[in-house]
Amino acid sequence: MKLKEYYPYYKTLHQHPKCRLFHFIGQIMTIIVLVIVIIKKLWILLFLTPFVIYPFAWSGHYFFEKNKPAAFKNPFLAKISDWIMLKDILCGKLKIW
Repeated sequence: MKLKEYYPYYKTLHQHPKCRLFHFIGQIMTIIVLVIVIIKKLWILLFLTPFVIYPFAWSGHYFFEKNKPAAFKNPFLAKISDWIMLKDILCGKLKIW
């Protein structure tokens, strides 16, 4: 499946604004951790930064969406879609409250 087809499916798994809010928080935390890793030159931790979002995102799915995260089926496209959803939230296309 291509990203152009996958992202609309991904959004169906993220219909609850609080689930999207948890993803948003997780993505912001990912950026913060990445900046800290780079500034402090903690290169050994660099490989962990893509996983910072998961406790936040999975909590949103468990508590609000009541579904399984997209990362369980297609982690690569789900990760890209996380970043697209962050952009859509920042641009006002998706609401988080």
